[in-house]
This record gives sequence, structure tokens and C-alpha cells, in this order.
Amino acid sequence: MSRQTLQRGAGGMLVAGAVAALSACGGSDGPTETAQALDCAAIARMALPATTLTTETIAANTQRPPGVTSGEMLVEHCRVSGTMNPRTGVDGKPYAIGFELRMPAQNWNGRFLFQGGGGNDGVVRPAVGPQATPRYALNRGFAVVTTDAGHQGTTASFGADPLARIDHAYNSYDKVAVTAKELISQYYRRPADRSYFVGCSGGGRQGMMFSQRFPGYFDGILAMAPAMRVAKGATIAAAWDSITFRDIAPAGADGRPVLSQALTNGDLQLLRDGILSACDAQDGANDGLVSRPAACGFDPGVLQCSGAKNDSCLSPAQVGALRRSFAGPRNSAGQPLYFSWPWDPGVGHPDNDWRAWRLGTSTTSTPNSRHVVLMNDALANEFLTPPDPGFSIFDFNFDTDPARLDAYASIYNTGDDVQLAGFKARGGKLLLAHGMADPIFSPHEVVDYYQRLQTAHGPTQDLARLFLIPGMGHCSGGAGTDVWDGLGALVDWVEKGGAPQQIVASGTRVFPGRTRPLCAYPAYAHYKGSGSIEDAANFECRQP
Repeated sequence: MSRQTLQRGAGGMLVAGAVAALSACGGSDGPTETAQALDCAAIARMALPATTLTTETIAANTQRPPGVTSGEMLVEHCRVSGTMNPRTGVDGKPYAIGFELRMPAQNWNGRFLFQGGGGNDGVVRPAVGPQATPRYALNRGFAVVTTDAGHQGTTASFGADPLARIDHAYNSYDKVAVTAKELISQYYRRPADRSYFVGCSGGGRQGMMFSQRFPGYFDGILAMAPAMRVAKGATIAAAWDSITFRDIAPAGADGRPVLSQALTNGDLQLLRDGILSACDAQDGANDGLVSRPAACGFDPGVLQCSGAKNDSCLSPAQVGALRRSFAGPRNSAGQPLYFSWPWDPGVGHPDNDWRAWRLGTSTTSTPNSRHVVLMNDALANEFLTPPDPGFSIFDFNFDTDPARLDAYASIYNTGDDVQLAGFKARGGKLLLAHGMADPIFSPHEVVDYYQRLQTAHGPTQDLARLFLIPGMGHCSGGAGTDVWDGLGALVDWVEKGGAPQQIVASGTRVFPGRTRPLCAYPAYAHYKGSGSIEDAANFECRQP
């Protein structure tokens, strides 16, 4: 491999390259033959304003993405690492917009993919395109870019700097998308034929942000479990759940509640079994999945002990806490502050991340649930205006504190705009997806958004489709069939026309070998009545 680094000042200009005639894409993975105007090392010598570029040529079948020890090797490609707009923040810390762009050296398919981030970002993830695809998008011929969203480090401490907040909300993605497209145009001597975005969680929010703030950038966007209201509603829900379950948790050795023991693994198994008993067969098959969540009228009261708490039932306090949690947060006047949650059996499955987010595993009174650790960090440093580093998620006041989240939510949240005027005018396609056992962002939130979108554009609109994935946790995992080619479906929709009505997905460790059709909302997968329940061919997408 080879490496070269060069820095240019703010006045540097990019020399336009020759642009070849556009070639037909020919399917989701079809290569486009192009001559390169520059080799990989030459990219580092390009002059971009206030940008440092480092390049590396990676030979085929010599590397996997960092941290990956098995699976497919990467194709030959040019890896570009960059930093843009370095500065010192008002907090005295250094900031810059970091990014990575990987471009196939051969058999580029003419497509650009922006790979979304997640969490607090702060790291440049390998730009290989691993989400919603059975193979890395890079290996499928896409040029792929990622970014750290304008700060370094995965905590929310960057929130002390106002510009870092704006970079994380939207500005860094704009800058990186524009720069990546220019570098791609120079490397291949022509611009990309099509541009796509795929992201989950914070990355899903970023995709929706692009459809609203920068509607001309992408032909197709796949937004999974989008953190539409993470800066307000979902964070309020995290505080609501943390307090709800802490209040019923048994005391530890120091007399303080041990959050993880509010519901034991056995209690969660009781919950899962109860949901399955009530709702599993509504899709025609007892298969460990609830494919008709809207028809599931489960109430945890059926699990309540008639006497003392034991391993076969839940205490009244546990039943009350589950009802309170799944109903969603409210203020003292009873006004909802976020959405309710579906009764999906995946929340009680040991392979799901529900416990990790809501309860944690700590055996002491110091909680380690992700809601407490990550959402409290975001509340204290990022979402509150002004930041309040001493704030505790357990002190959240549901009457007065929501207003303290308004300022950042106004630039960060993406749950209101269903007109998508610019994105619709350019013929853009928005594919939404959400795991029904997601513990962070309620699937009812994305359903609500999609229903409002249909109201605005009509039930047969060709702008967006929603796919709900039974049993799946946050972005992946759990008891759902979470391996699916959402990227390929999006490409086919954009380039061949016809919105996807179903996408076949396969299972992972919980249901190895199982396949299921994921159905465009509001349809659901219904068993035809014969044949193996492990085979998608024996299910059909049925309207409720």
C-alpha cells in the first residue's frame, strides 16, 4: 500500500476534472467502466479549502474493516482520510470535521453512498457501508463516505461549544457530502450517477435531515430507527423509564435501589411469554414473532401475582411500572411528551438490547443502563440549553425541564416536516425501517410520521415506504429477521421504479436459517397455512 499526505490553505482551489458520459447502472451492483483521472496518491495533492487529505491504496483481499476479524475481505480501493475546518472552540478544545472516503479502484458502479453515524458520533467509522446490505457496499461497487460529525470523542462534552452542536445537528454532513462528491468526481473523471444515504439511529436522523435541509443531495435515503426527536421526546422517555424502574427496584447493600433488578431476566421471560401467548398466533403462525403489533392488545396485568411475588408472576409494582413505561411519558396534567411503545416479545428476549438500555446489569446501586449513562450525558452536556454538567436524569422534572430542551431540538429534530417539498420535487425516495422491539426510539414514532406523510401526499404516494421488523431491537439483533438488503431495494426503487412492497429478510442466531418477508406498512407477514414456518415462501404480505 502507499500513503501520501498534503495540506492546503483556505484559499486552495480544486481543479475541475474531465467528465465522461454517464453510463447506465444496470442493476443494484452493476459495474460502470470508467478511466481514472487521478491515482490514489494524487488525491492527496488536491487543493481543498482548509482541508488536510491523506490517501492510502489498499490492495484487494488484504484487509477487513478495522475491528472485524472474520467475513469478507475488502476490494481494492483508495482510502481518503480528511479533516476540514480546524478551529478552537469556545471551550478551548480543538475541533475539526473528520471524514473517510473509500472508492473502489475497479468496477465502480457509478454510485455514491453516505454512511450515517450514530450515538454522539465523534469517531470516523470505516467507510465500507455495512448497514442493510448482505455485503459491504464498498465491495458492491459504491464509493462510501463517513464523518465524525465535527468533533472528536464519543461523549457529549462537545455540547459546550455552540458551533459543535450545529456541526453535529446538520452542518458537518453538508460539508462532507459536498466534498466527497467532488473527490469522487475527480477520481473517476465524472460525477456519480446516483447518490444514496443509509443510516440507523442517529444516522437515520441524519438521513431524514438530508431530505429536509439538503433535499437535492440524495436520490434515495434509507433511514432506520431514526432518532427524530432524540433531542427532546426520546430523551424525556429515557428519563421517564429510568425513574419509573428505579422507583420499584429493590435496595442493595447500601440501601439504595439497584436499577437492574427492577425486572430480573426471569421477569422479562415472563413478559415475553405473556406477549406471545396473547398475540403470536394473530399472523397465522406460532413462530415466536408478533407480526401484527397494532392488533396486539396485551396487558401485563394478566401476569400479576394473586399473592406474594414468585417466579411465575409479576408483582403489582412491576405490572404498574411496565404499564407506565410502555404508555410513554406525560407531564402532571396528563399530556403526552413522547409516544407509547408496542408490546413486542423481543423486549424480553435475552438476545435483545432492551435490558441494556432500560435496566442495565449493574449489581450495585450505581446504574449502568445505557439510558442512564448515555442519555444523562447528552442531557447534561448537549441537549439542555445552557448545558448543565451537574444534571442527573433522575432529577428530570416532566413539567418544567422539557422546555429546556427546545432550543437544541429546533435545529436537531426531524419529526415534523412531512411535506419534503424539495426532496419530492427531485424525485427522491425515502425508505423507513424500524425494529419493533427497539428500546430507544418508539416504533410508534416512525409510524406516526409515515401516517402523516401519507395524509399529506396520499396513500399511494411514490415518495416513501415504511418497513417494520418484528422482534428486532435497535438497528439490528434480537429475535427478528434483521439481515436484509434494504440498500438494494432502495437502489432498485430509484433506478427501476416501483416502490418495494416486500423485502425478504433472514434470521440471525436466534432463528438461524429462517426467512421472512418484510412487508410495506401497513401490511404484515401472514402464514399461508402450510409449509415450513422457516421459509418466507410460505408467508404473504396481507393488509390488516
